[in-house]
Amino acid sequence: MPKYWVPALERANIIIDLIANHPSQLRLIDLSNKLEINKSSMYSLLNTLETLEWIQKDKSEKYTLGPALGSFSSAYFRQFDILETFSMEAAKAIEVVDEHIQLGKLYDAEVFYLAREEGSSPARLVTDPGMRFPAHASAIGKIQLIDHTYEELIELFPEKDLPKQTKNTVADVEELWKQLKQAKEDGYVVEEQEGSIGFCCVAAPIYNKDNQIIAGVSFTMLENNWPEKKQLAANEIMKLAKKLSTNQTL
Repeated sequence: MPKYWVPALERANIIIDLIANHPSQLRLIDLSNKLEINKSSMYSLLNTLETLEWIQKDKSEKYTLGPALGSFSSAYFRQFDILETFSMEAAKAIEVVDEHIQLGKLYDAEVFYLAREEGSSPARLVTDPGMRFPAHASAIGKIQLIDHTYEELIELFPEKDLPKQTKNTVADVEELWKQLKQAKEDGYVVEEQEGSIGFCCVAAPIYNKDNQIIAGVSFTMLENNWPEKKQLAANEIMKLAKKLSTNQTL
């Protein structure tokens, strides 16, 4: 356990995470049983979180996230200067390719999705802004791993076999390493039904003024559009990434 760790904060974080993933489904007793926290302690934690408006309770005594977290979320996204530029420039790329574009930032072995601009496709993506997704199973995650050394990659993914999202997900670190070396050479990476069956993606890296990767952008489309649009999407996503790489902060 890290030095100066505060267990009460850890428990509060675990409770909020559970409520976020099961809104309007869990009562005090459910949370107590799932997290193995006695009812009196759970009551105190929930009462404090509710008073702070981090969570709220509905008429059936079940919990959802509260308005305070919504305010924090808005403030979190406002700190990224890149979002306004992304919205404007992504719209131009969509005029050419007409598919959904996503912006995401790598956090350890996961991608945190920051924003999305949509094309005309009715396809519903499995990821939304505010969600996390395994980096190795997404183009937008892989492209942000291209500057990692092999040793860093092993440290990030200590298990020999990588968790599968679909049958097509890259199987192990050795294969991922090969993909990343190719992606660094190409300037983009593709992912064909590794994150979700029926969807393909192409992503490019966004750099800061110090030439460090700070985020990634990707086109996502249905499998049946992929053969026709793959190269066009690759070209446009690299152009978009280059535009977003100029003096942006993230």
